[in-house]
Amino acid sequence: MILPIVAYGAPVLKKEAAEISKDYPNLDQLIENMWETMYASNGVGLAAPQIGLSIRLFVVDTAPFSGDDELDELEAIKLKSFKKVFINPELIEEDGPIWEFNEGCLSIPDVREDVSRHDRIMIHYFDEQFEEQRLMLTGLSARVVQHEYDHIEGVLFTDHLTPLKRRLLKNRLNSISKGTIQVDYPMKFPKKSKR
Repeated sequence: MILPIVAYGAPVLKKEAAEISKDYPNLDQLIENMWETMYASNGVGLAAPQIGLSIRLFVVDTAPFSGDDELDELEAIKLKSFKKVFINPELIEEDGPIWEFNEGCLSIPDVREDVSRHDRIMIHYFDEQFEEQRLMLTGLSARVVQHEYDHIEGVLFTDHLTPLKRRLLKNRLNSISKGTIQVDYPMKFPKKSKR
């Protein structure tokens, strides 16, 4: 089932999410709905807070990045097959060079900005079978995971921008929270007028 994505301005997006146990109700169905919602919205990642659930869960599929002409062949192959569910993740380490990349977010449609992040991360998490995992990631896969991890920490990519950049985006962000924008996937707007 395709679920509506919660728009910028909703309190759930600014809240640190809670851990879940393996008997979380209908977890398999929730994960399936998150995949369906993410693909229907043309995303590469989706965190539970973006569908209104303040739990530490996100899904990632970097395959859409694999067609980028600027990637070397090995990186393209890695991105094409990187599809994972992260439950109760914990970012253990962020290091390597810091680099900028133009990021967007399904909760903040039509806003893209350069964000600086570390190139390499180590993450500990549980997969959809609740098997414990540890993963070292670099490049775009690390960046996508960092972006989604931010969501379960109550952080948006716009929080990484300079105060000046945020001020320049203020009117666009207000339009998003009021729902006075056009978007081609279902969304819930926190400040939409009920008229």
